[in-house]
Amino acid sequence: MTRPTVDASSLRERLGDGPSAPRLIDVRSPAEFEAGHIPGAVNVPLDRLRDQLDDLCPLLRDQDVVLVCRSGQRAGRAQEVFTGAGLGHSTVLEGGIADWERAGGPLNRGRRVWDLERQVRFVAGSLVLAAVLASVVVPGAEWVAGFVGGGLVVAALTNTCAMGMALARMPWNRRRRGGPPAAGLPGDR
Repeated sequence: MTRPTVDASSLRERLGDGPSAPRLIDVRSPAEFEAGHIPGAVNVPLDRLRDQLDDLCPLLRDQDVVLVCRSGQRAGRAQEVFTGAGLGHSTVLEGGIADWERAGGPLNRGRRVWDLERQVRFVAGSLVLAAVLASVVVPGAEWVAGFVGGGLVVAALTNTCAMGMALARMPWNRRRRGGPPAAGLPGDR
């Protein structure tokens, strides 16, 4: 299935269209959003998107919506959720915020934090390294490395990541300021 996408340069042109500009929904973690997001975007993390649908659907029903994440993967999953909820007109930013930044698109920057994918690589690599080193003195510790490797294979095959979802819930990846994730949707322009 081909999903509707928009490239960074086309989105930049469309954002200058005033009232007819698309609404930007960034589905990354609050910390990733705070570290750098497209001006005017609203943060609704993917792991909380289904919980927010009752509030979002009436606000977005007749809106042109562009979904944003780091690379386009989470935004694609968010698009599936939106389509299932009757919001079938959403578009995914092709290449995500990474391509947006490479194309020279403006970003509002705040507190820096590693993106979720980098955190997963760090934690998985650390677990494997620790398990291999521990196996020198603790028989069977190498099985931890095998478990992590198996988890990464499952993550690739299913295009989901349990470790990433768990890390997204960690305090450093949570919103520091008050207010619900979808705050600012009505009349945020």
